[in-house]
Amino acid sequence: MTSATLAAADAWSSAPDYAASVSWLGRHDAAVVLKDGKKVLVAGGADAASAAVRQSAVYDLEQHTWAAPVLLGTARQLHALTLLPSGKVLVTGGRGGPGAPALATAELYDPAQGTWTATKHPMAAGRWGHSAVLLSNGQVLVAGGSTTRPGGAVMAVRSAELFNPADETWTAAKDMTDARTGHTAVVLQAGKKVLVCGGSVPVGTGDDPALAFCELYDTDAKTWTPTGSLRHPRSAHTATALSDTTVLVTGGRAPGAPGDGSFDPFARATAEIYNLTPGTWQDTAPMPAGRALHRAVSLGSGKVLVVGGTDDVRNEAGFRSALEYSAGTWTAVSGLAEGRWGFAAAASGANVIVVGGVARTGLAAATGQGTELTKTSERRGSGS
Repeated sequence: MTSATLAAADAWSSAPDYAASVSWLGRHDAAVVLKDGKKVLVAGGADAASAAVRQSAVYDLEQHTWAAPVLLGTARQLHALTLLPSGKVLVTGGRGGPGAPALATAELYDPAQGTWTATKHPMAAGRWGHSAVLLSNGQVLVAGGSTTRPGGAVMAVRSAELFNPADETWTAAKDMTDARTGHTAVVLQAGKKVLVCGGSVPVGTGDDPALAFCELYDTDAKTWTPTGSLRHPRSAHTATALSDTTVLVTGGRAPGAPGDGSFDPFARATAEIYNLTPGTWQDTAPMPAGRALHRAVSLGSGKVLVVGGTDDVRNEAGFRSALEYSAGTWTAVSGLAEGRWGFAAAASGANVIVVGGVARTGLAAATGQGTELTKTSERRGSGS
């Protein structure tokens, strides 16, 4: 890791508080930059009692203000947000809270009207912890996630389906090669390919095993194909496109005992890069320390900003630190004023906004127990 003299653009400034204290613990649920590139939508999430919320709001990256909150039709967490070519935003699935069933409903946000409207048709199957990405043909691919069995046990699914914004209909897509939930999905080659990697599979224990398996969806062929596996199994990680053919993956939950007599008590510090041709992963420089449930946003030109996170979700305070990745090197940059994990984050060019999240849990919380969320927001970029 190298250090650098920080420029003004690297500093974080406080932004107005969000409408509520909310956390976002999924990989695709937190925030989306709207079509004009000047505003960010955040929606749904969970409160301190782990119940889903209906709040949503738009943040103006230039004016540094929040618009008046707008309520979703259905409270949801562990959903997915996807920007459509029309400028509308699709929210899919999720659940109401622990023990609640998976939601099959979907809604559309119209930025011109500032309203949410239910889609004409729901998904064929309810799911949470899934991915949802825009393809080159203008459709949205929803894949994987969790649902509940008839007896109440949680299971990961292989199923996938396609949303057509033109008529708001859903059609079945081919199943993924592997069932998974909490995975990342990254669009490559302008939506002609989608890389799905990592995630976990519920096995009925407190810590679900992380996955190393990865696969590619081909938009034209409408097929899933296994591709090179991650060098390290990961869940609660991030995956960010560096180019049309390369992806940076960082961090993830603590792996526990690897079976060789050693033990890593912290979240993963490793990072690796996927290359579409020949479909393999290579280690890149590790981060200075491990982190999970963090966020990573692209700054353009192959640069990625990694922010916040935690080592463990029990008795912990969120990280304040931030790092920039470029050309195989990590650089420490100005950190957040308030540490957090499971928060929302988005970037448009050099402008970055982080919102809410978990600040502390358990003994690290001010009350010495429970979960402490934050409603604060911080920004970085022009005008900071």
